[in-house]
Amino acid sequence: MPEASRRRVLLTSRPASATRGASISWADQPSVTEEAMSNQPVSVSPPVSAGELLRHRAFLFFLLSRSLSRFSSQIAAVAIGWQIYDLTGSAFDLGMVGLVQFAPTALLVFVAGHAADRFERKRVVQLCQLVEAATALYLAVITWFGAVGEVHIFVATFVLGIAGAFESPTTAALLPLIAPQGSLQRATAVSSGAAQVATITGPALGGFAYAIAPHLAYAVMLLFWILGMILTGFIQPRPQAVAKEGTDEDNIFAGVRFIRRSPAILGTISLDLFAVLFGGVTALLPIYARDILQAGPVGLGVLRAAPAVGALLMTMVLARHAITRHVGLRMFQAVIVFGIATIVFALSHWMWLSVLSLAVLGAADTISVVIRFSLVQLATPDEMRGRVGAVNFLFINASNQLGQFESGLTAALFGAMPAAVLGGVCTVAVALLWMKLFPSLRRVESLE
Repeated sequence: MPEASRRRVLLTSRPASATRGASISWADQPSVTEEAMSNQPVSVSPPVSAGELLRHRAFLFFLLSRSLSRFSSQIAAVAIGWQIYDLTGSAFDLGMVGLVQFAPTALLVFVAGHAADRFERKRVVQLCQLVEAATALYLAVITWFGAVGEVHIFVATFVLGIAGAFESPTTAALLPLIAPQGSLQRATAVSSGAAQVATITGPALGGFAYAIAPHLAYAVMLLFWILGMILTGFIQPRPQAVAKEGTDEDNIFAGVRFIRRSPAILGTISLDLFAVLFGGVTALLPIYARDILQAGPVGLGVLRAAPAVGALLMTMVLARHAITRHVGLRMFQAVIVFGIATIVFALSHWMWLSVLSLAVLGAADTISVVIRFSLVQLATPDEMRGRVGAVNFLFINASNQLGQFESGLTAALFGAMPAAVLGGVCTVAVALLWMKLFPSLRRVESLE
């Protein structure tokens, strides 16, 4: 088969009259351009089912390794948070844990992305898991001997942040080389579902282990990261493309330039930033549980679990029924539903309606996440996926951190309910505005 016939544009390309290099405004193009995809060979084989995907050895090892890492991260969030508060009794120090862990992501975004594109990705992931396991061992030992202090925990948290800054974009860039051709969207849904399971059960496991003995929680983290590192070694991905040294594509800032030239990717990443920035209500859940719904700590736990449950159920649906048409429009619709569900939650005085709206919110967010992740990965050349992914994860982490700050600030100024309503309205407004600003993204027809 001729080489040209073995390639196709995964996302609807511009009209045939728009030739390569022609002076055409990005906003006028239907979708991601052929330049973004012309070097991405795609198999003509049909996508595999969810069951067949789980029998794919490379993906199964990837899924297990990623799940173990996610479990360890969730256990760490509980154990480190509880221990630092137990030692200091300071809410400020508790907040500083998140900032210390986020700082390496901001500081190392370009270095981490370049490493994911320059070196063998599974080895980068293994090295990160080894560093994380060593940090867990350090925390377990000093906790066992009663020598742990506030500074020790902050140093360990910073090291975990460094490892995570490299591991997250590298893992994301590794998945397209593992998933069977034509099945990235389904693989993303299954992987997201496994992450949701860890998000739901990981904190409970961490709390149970810490209740038995504080060092036991760190020992479980150590075990999971070691097992994850071993499983990562069994992954056999397809060959990784590497940019030639000294070229523009090898530049450490090439990912930023590529995003600026790609309206669909720029629109996708910025949509996530602003939608989460305005629409997040997680920081307000304690206020709703105690003062509005009168549900107490048990109700707070139910409220926090509801989005993850909705997300898990939606990943099960997407794993069996991939979105094949109007994916750009579906992404915007999902963000709008996310905003509307936020408004319903904000106005609700009934526990059942609040839980339901949060579950719908989680399900809508999952649709958006799966489409966004698949679109960014498929529209990015393999030799640049690490750097583009690093910028993407910086935006995601920044939106989560800043979103909690924005929610707290507006709640302090206007009250919890007006703040949550305003967040939902702003999310819907952002989605509608982005549909106008990025028409090429709205008109994306299919991913694979």
